[in-house]
Amino acid sequence: MTATVGEPGTTLGAHNLAALSDAHFATTGDYESLLFEGKTYSTGELHDRGQRFAAGLRSIGVEPGDRVVVLMMNTPEVFVSYNAIWRAGAVVTPVLFLISPPELHHILEHSGAKAAILTPELVPLLQSALDGLDLTMIVVGDAPEGTIPFTSLELDEPSEIVPRGDDDLAALLYTGGTTGRSKGVMLTHRGLYSAGESLHRHASDSDIRFTRSLLPLPLSHAYGLMLVCASMHSEERGFSVMQRWFDAASWVSLVEEHKLEVSAMVPSMMTMVLALPIEEHDLSSMQMFGSGAAPLPMALREEVQRRLGVEVFEGYGLTEASAGVTANKRGANKPGTVGKPLPGVTVTIQDEEGNVLPTGEEGEVCVQSPGVMKGYWNDPEASDFALRGGWLHTGDVGRFDEDGFLTIVDRLKDLIIRGGFNVYPRDVEEVLLEHPDVTQAACVGKPDVESGEEVAAAVALRPGAQVTPEELIEFAKGRLAKYKYPREVRILDAVPLTSVGKTDRKAVRALFAGA
Repeated sequence: MTATVGEPGTTLGAHNLAALSDAHFATTGDYESLLFEGKTYSTGELHDRGQRFAAGLRSIGVEPGDRVVVLMMNTPEVFVSYNAIWRAGAVVTPVLFLISPPELHHILEHSGAKAAILTPELVPLLQSALDGLDLTMIVVGDAPEGTIPFTSLELDEPSEIVPRGDDDLAALLYTGGTTGRSKGVMLTHRGLYSAGESLHRHASDSDIRFTRSLLPLPLSHAYGLMLVCASMHSEERGFSVMQRWFDAASWVSLVEEHKLEVSAMVPSMMTMVLALPIEEHDLSSMQMFGSGAAPLPMALREEVQRRLGVEVFEGYGLTEASAGVTANKRGANKPGTVGKPLPGVTVTIQDEEGNVLPTGEEGEVCVQSPGVMKGYWNDPEASDFALRGGWLHTGDVGRFDEDGFLTIVDRLKDLIIRGGFNVYPRDVEEVLLEHPDVTQAACVGKPDVESGEEVAAAVALRPGAQVTPEELIEFAKGRLAKYKYPREVRILDAVPLTSVGKTDRKAVRALFAGA
């Protein structure tokens, strides 16, 4: 579909996300689709608000290509904002609200954001991060002096779609910055459209349909953004309950009350749910978890299936590939793997010279798909390195089995080299998690004069557990090669996690370095 709208000589791309939103609404019609904190929202209401808010953004000077930061917990206004920003021809720049002021300042400055949409409790955070930057603040709810109320920008007549081409930016997402300053990942309309379509096709390739879902994941993360894009390809009328932020007890209550069937989760969320007396609740409606964003330990998967009766489908993706690369599905769900490539995605395992390795051999996971990023914002050197040879080099180590299922071994940068031998942290963590008293484990390399690096691990225990670090070392020693087992184990109240539930290895390394 190509239509001429707005300025002469500009066209609306066939994969424009605002046009996709319009087409989705025209297909499914107006119905109650979202429950949030006791209030139900219809598709017609949210769509109309997005059209009006787009006009409001244009009225305050937001122009095509401008970056607009979305800094909110999950609220219906996130959906409204995304639709409106795309409709205004601007670029969605989602930021997770748990960010620190210096990290936020870097994103605001590096992206050159023109405006930010946020909730009142986050105004002090944004103000502390400005440090001389000029930014328009749009506040959902009670707007402090000097900011613009969100509702005041929903009063204009609905805006037409400002034309943007398929290869124009739709989103600028910042990586977690685990190896330095976070980089801006440039995702296009075509890329997000295709990634959403790919996930939808994958999910639809089954005779079983789940229409009642629970959304605990932050929409400001690549995983959440991909779910939004996938939902716009669906022709079914789904109903979702959304949490402002994940809370395990609330999650259990919502499943029980609304008979929800499917939930996208990360492993740390599953651990928190299992820590509750879930047997006291009727959670029989819940049938499926989609797991991503962090490795799923086998012991955790088995406990979820045993205690909840839920089938877990693990997938793999990264921001640079619009969050979607591989996934398991019904009828083709192999535990311990992250599934097969999604429709339209090509994955190879390559060595350091770029040679494709045969089945069973470990190497770097490399990806080609329409959803692969355009590059890193204002960083041509890093872009060229990541996209060398026409492939996205993920930095993840993996292997394919004889059935075409991908296993992610670990991150290349997390590899521990002890006395010349390679140790993948996940191998050590999986063994420690087999111990009945261990609920979390994180393995890192600790600088060592003799070995170069020594294997060290931090763990968290079940309440009341009495196991000692020495006992855990002996437990691992009996199950791992001599060069692999941890020489030091520290017991923590909780293993440090990033804001999206991944192990914070930077924090764990600092712990063992004495910081």
